[in-house]
Amino acid sequence: MPIVNCEKCGTRNRVDATPHLGRIAKCGKCGAVLLAAAAGFDKPLIVTDQSFQQEVLNTKGLVLLDCWAPWCGPCRMIGPIMEQLAAESQGRYRVAKLNVDENPGTAGQFQIQSIPTMLIFKNGKLVDRLIGAQPKPAIASRLAAHAS
Repeated sequence: MPIVNCEKCGTRNRVDATPHLGRIAKCGKCGAVLLAAAAGFDKPLIVTDQSFQQEVLNTKGLVLLDCWAPWCGPCRMIGPIMEQLAAESQGRYRVAKLNVDENPGTAGQFQIQSIPTMLIFKNGKLVDRLIGAQPKPAIASRLAAHAS
């Protein structure tokens, strides 16, 4: 388990490297929220056909899955938005990316016919779908609607 220093009081805390979504790591001494970066939530997770079940369907909480391809211009436009959302998540949700060209099984399972497509899963169930390049506030709003 990685050890994270609390920015507020300086206490060294052990943080589970694979925390459950919705659970936020807090300092054992002062209760301050520990950085999401320590838990690996600050960057989008790369998902494959082989890891999809474990990383998305078996995950408690919210997962935003960006279905994309490297040749797709609109996909490259929302790439930085996915990075920003991941950096801002603070463990409330997970951002993941699925390259549809390299992972046709999962893309076919969820009938991805147009990219970018963003799928929102809650406790392993598909609850929302956004198709096409969307502005960051629209994506964040849809995530927030499923957070409760």
